[in-house]
Amino acid sequence: MDISFENKLKPQKGRILISDPFMGDEYFERSVVYLCEHSKHGSFGFVLNNYINFNLKDLHDKFPSIQVTLSIGGPVDKESIFFIHTLGNLIPESIVIDEEKGVYMGGNFDFLYHFITQEHIEKNEIRFFIGYSGWDKDQLDSELKNHSWIVSPIEKANDIMDAMQKDLWKILMQRQGKKFKLMTYFPINPNDN
Repeated sequence: MDISFENKLKPQKGRILISDPFMGDEYFERSVVYLCEHSKHGSFGFVLNNYINFNLKDLHDKFPSIQVTLSIGGPVDKESIFFIHTLGNLIPESIVIDEEKGVYMGGNFDFLYHFITQEHIEKNEIRFFIGYSGWDKDQLDSELKNHSWIVSPIEKANDIMDAMQKDLWKILMQRQGKKFKLMTYFPINPNDN
């Protein structure tokens, strides 16, 4: 039985990367990455399912004391905090990632701070990340040729905005069809079988 990945979709911002179950990379093992940019110059995005519970105040003095679920977005620039949201132009200077699904990245910190302190943000309207995942020119394309990732669209914004979703990798992999559903039952280490 052929169980290799087929990358029929091309990467582009607003799509996700689902890692090969046997990737063997400690950082990206069974990860889901939301792509915020993909161009001839490179790609970047955020790992959605590497969760940590943290108080925002512990990350930066300007944040109010709010307990949130953050994700380690990737191994690059781990001293910085990034965010994606579905608040659109309510946060000035936001960058559109997926207009159809209403997903944006970043924006004016003062407006964000106001929304957080006034409790005008629902839990699935914003996600915070420490660091990001980045690929140099042609690096992601090379990884796709080596079947390290499968590219997939998201069905709705909540697929990526729900920071409490358990087994995200498994859920999204199973949506890819029968062959991929079977892969979700493989152990992380094939020797454990």
